Amino acid sequence: MIRPILNKRPPKIPFTKTGYDKIVTEYESYKNNRPDAVVNLKLAREMGDLSENGYYKAARARLSSIDANLRRLERIIKNAKIVEHFNTGRVEIGSTVTLDDGKKTVTYQIVGGYESDPASGTISHVSPIGKALLGKENGATVSVVTPRGTTHYRVTSIS
Repeated sequence: MIRPILNKRPPKIPFTKTGYDKIVTEYESYKNNRPDAVVNLKLAREMGDLSENGYYKAARARLSSIDANLRRLERIIKNAKIVEHFNTGRVEIGSTVTLDDGKKTVTYQIVGGYESDPASGTISHVSPIGKALLGKENGATVSVVTPRGTTHYRVTSIS
């Protein structure tokens, strides 16, 4: 039996406006660097024997890396969806949440997966903490299972 091929679109990738702008800026940077990489590759080719030409190999690798990053970022931008944050009183993408575990207080902004950076205070909505927090209200208690074990947090503020 022949089954029809379903034309499934990849799921949309959620971004905050800031995160989306950052991805677009990164894409533009690679796009602007590509002409120089092409010129360098051309110059390296003109040097002769390509088998022992380190400059050629480096120039080719640089251009290949730029092209790979451009393709990756094009896919991300094509499937991106900017999520607008409305202060609804519930945790959602774009919310800044302050948590207390009884020992310390931490503040995170919930963002899309491609823009998370826990060291700078942004965590993904699909991370263990992010998943546990989505939809919660101020004062809610959540349990988060992480590699360090289970931690209980109380939501002290949402903005």
